[in-house]
Amino acid sequence: MNTHSRTTLAAAAALLAAAGTLPGAAHAQSAVTLYGRVVAGVEYIDKIADPATGQAHSLTRAADNQWGTSMIGLRGKEDLGGGLSAVFNLEGGFSATKGTTGTAFFNRRSLVGLSSASWGTLMVGKNLFNSNDVWNIDPTGQQFMSSATLVRGRNWPGVNNLIEYTTPNFGGFTANVQVGLGEQTGSNKQLRNEGLSLAYAANDLEVRAMFNSRRDANGNYSDAYNYSRDAILGGTYRIGAAKLFAAYEAISAPDAVAGAPSKLKHGWLGVRYDVTPALTLIGAGYRVSANRGNGNATLLMVGADYYLSKRTFLYASLGGVNNSSTANYAADVTVNGPGAGASQRAVYFGMGHSF
Repeated sequence: MNTHSRTTLAAAAALLAAAGTLPGAAHAQSAVTLYGRVVAGVEYIDKIADPATGQAHSLTRAADNQWGTSMIGLRGKEDLGGGLSAVFNLEGGFSATKGTTGTAFFNRRSLVGLSSASWGTLMVGKNLFNSNDVWNIDPTGQQFMSSATLVRGRNWPGVNNLIEYTTPNFGGFTANVQVGLGEQTGSNKQLRNEGLSLAYAANDLEVRAMFNSRRDANGNYSDAYNYSRDAILGGTYRIGAAKLFAAYEAISAPDAVAGAPSKLKHGWLGVRYDVTPALTLIGAGYRVSANRGNGNATLLMVGADYYLSKRTFLYASLGGVNNSSTANYAADVTVNGPGAGASQRAVYFGMGHSF
């Protein structure tokens, strides 16, 4: 049994032991919260190459998740007494411009578990991989031009069949362990997901370290952008109106086919500057280097968020990617690149509302 599995089982035992000490009549208040966000706008991208012909064309389209995911969710908690609570979270992302989910309705989170201020939280179900927490150390908050772009969404996946444990906060330190069971009869490595994250936040400083692994149906690390090992270390520091960001990411896929990258080195720097309480300016630079002759690329972007109220905002982002002679990365992670050695530009703007 590996370290992640032992840690998760130990946490489960502690929480179940706590549950066993509760008085039988300890049923108190319960609460359910409905929350969500709707984001939509317009996007323009140039030089999108057709893989079949090699010809490049521009695209103007309605944009619904470029700034951030449109979502709706339910979060609930029941006090069981003795400091223990039953908790659940259901959350689904959707396209605001089409009104569709594309996959299962609760495609982001579907979790139930126990939570204790002393022992932490144990959940079972489906959740986003802990690598999604990179949004905390990404100056864009993981827009489509962000830390996700040059690794082609490697830090976006969700994990099915999940057992997850999160520690209490110890003086600013927290940790999270995730084990996604592959549920395959051949080997427990098939489609298995594992994750570990550590975080420290206090005053103006935040530091995060994340590691996760995703295996394919054969139990291999076969694709750097999908089935691989991923390690991220980064942080933020606020100086007055400016918040500074820096991070480094290393991805490995030792079972990748010949010619495909087996290693990616990815890093970024950025800043968010609060011009006024309502207006924030963003600037960021990202760079990736792939081995086996797959080249490197640099993504630069600037943006602005303007809040009309606490919950309603306008956004605009402009950026571009420059590829080396053997690289073909896109400025927006959802479209094809411009072709090896070419550059691509993108701009999107719109509005969002949270509730």
